[in-house]
Amino acid sequence: MTLTIRPAVAGDEAALAAVAAVTFPLACPPHTTDEAKASFIAQVLSEERFAEYVSDGDRRLLIAVDGDGVAVGYTMVNLGEPADDDVRASIRLRPSAELSKCYVLPGHHGEGVAGRLMTESVRVAAESGAAGMWLGVNEENARAQRFYGKHGFERVGSKRFLVGDRYEDDWVMERPL
Repeated sequence: MTLTIRPAVAGDEAALAAVAAVTFPLACPPHTTDEAKASFIAQVLSEERFAEYVSDGDRRLLIAVDGDGVAVGYTMVNLGEPADDDVRASIRLRPSAELSKCYVLPGHHGEGVAGRLMTESVRVAAESGAAGMWLGVNEENARAQRFYGKHGFERVGSKRFLVGDRYEDDWVMERPL
């Protein structure tokens, strides 16, 4: 498969939101209700929100597109000090960047898309001056934890993550850049 990874730009919002709507539910624990997933997608992963993210100077969105120009995955890197108290207490490397999103459509799992997105996200964070990168991953998402571990992340703490009206428990993982 031909794959291009590039910075997301204005005009990519619909493609990003479409990938997010399919992939976000896959990262949720089994007990997360459909209503909670839909609420989170509407509030955080809509086209309007992606328009905000793409234009935010403290965020770097990368989009993976196939040879036909169809989006198959994306990442979002947030630059700067984390807002969450638990994360600030957990991470050791500063300045830091957050890998906020790392998603690939299910039909493209196992093709190296996520690895290439990760490599490019790490490069972008390092070029921004970050010394480390952190992320939050649901404590029940063993597949994602293994993937992040293969890319140098290790568990350094925990935090809470609101999906719908329920808080989930996430691991905080970090790696040097």
